[in-house]
Amino acid sequence: MSRDLQHALHAALTAAAARIDLPLDGQHLERLALELAPDVAALLGRRTAQSYDLEVPASAADGDDGERYVREYAGCRLSIQPDVTEDAPAALLGLELQRSQSDVLALDVAGATSLVVTVRPRSPQAWDWWLAKFDAVTCSAEQPCCTTTTGRYGEIAVELRGEGVPDILADRSADRLSTVTAGHPW
Repeated sequence: MSRDLQHALHAALTAAAARIDLPLDGQHLERLALELAPDVAALLGRRTAQSYDLEVPASAADGDDGERYVREYAGCRLSIQPDVTEDAPAALLGLELQRSQSDVLALDVAGATSLVVTVRPRSPQAWDWWLAKFDAVTCSAEQPCCTTTTGRYGEIAVELRGEGVPDILADRSADRLSTVTAGHPW
């Protein structure tokens, strides 16, 4: 059995257990990952018609002449420009994020040290985590609602895009306002 599959399954189970607040400890999650890995591998084996590694012709909007390497995994699409090797720092970070972070929707490796990350954070705290991960600047004059920002991860320049971020930030602001006005005498 592939240890990569077991690790990926363990990460997914840990995230799911935390998301729905299941009282499972590390030993429970590890045992579940070990027990479910053969079944998941069999399910993935049956899905051969839906290949995860694809060569996709570049569209006119992509702005490049060649074909991109595209990999789909757990609902996340990783796209690597044809002139970027798969062992480039941005490509390796993209592969790691695709495997380990369930908030990631899409990754575009534009260069060896350039990565565009699109996430759908589930809470304001999750968005704050992404901003901290990439030392991102939170606001700009062009994007006051913080849906697109830039940052760095080591030597990699990262453009972070947050899908649904204005809504979760509005919810956080409404929650703060409701706690302030709840006890107001007027």
